[in-house]
Amino acid sequence: MVSQSDACAHTRAGTGTADRLDPFTLPVRFAAPDPAADGGERRVTVDSGRVVVDRMVRRIAMRIVAPLSTFTGVAMRVAPGADPREDQVEVVLAHPDRALDVPLATEPRDGEALAEWRSWARALKLPLLIEELDGRRMTLNARVGELEVGRTRPRRRHSLLKDRRTRFQAKRRTGSLTPETPVHRDEREIIARD
Repeated sequence: MVSQSDACAHTRAGTGTADRLDPFTLPVRFAAPDPAADGGERRVTVDSGRVVVDRMVRRIAMRIVAPLSTFTGVAMRVAPGADPREDQVEVVLAHPDRALDVPLATEPRDGEALAEWRSWARALKLPLLIEELDGRRMTLNARVGELEVGRTRPRRRHSLLKDRRTRFQAKRRTGSLTPETPVHRDEREIIARD
């Protein structure tokens, strides 16, 4: 398996530089900010089935391994700046325990955060989440007014009428056996040979 080089691991996740993390080349290894850790950062490895977080706290090495199934989704949130024009959009791998959230990308307001958000969700096969300013996370549902828009279901998948004859088959007459229909019994071959 191909992994991303450790050269991009020294930059923070999604700083908007050329060292952008590629969600479709797993495993991905990078450094993420962690105010509680020594040095203010932790090492994160995101694989297709798990997330490994390595950090030092008071000179004690810690390793946290969390299966990807424990994460609730890929969330997009606004990180307010000092000036409203400096607001940034963060894409994070969301966990019920906020201390285990993994930042994946940070983009300017008019950057490519939406593409990053969808790419990470598709690569990790997790739902899209939106984090409100008050911290609540909600799943993304496409809506048109009161109507929820989603994928169409296949027709007659579990229908009671799925075995009925279609309109075109109903026009055909079915065959029937009559007393004059020849029935061949006790013969070794159906094919006649000269």
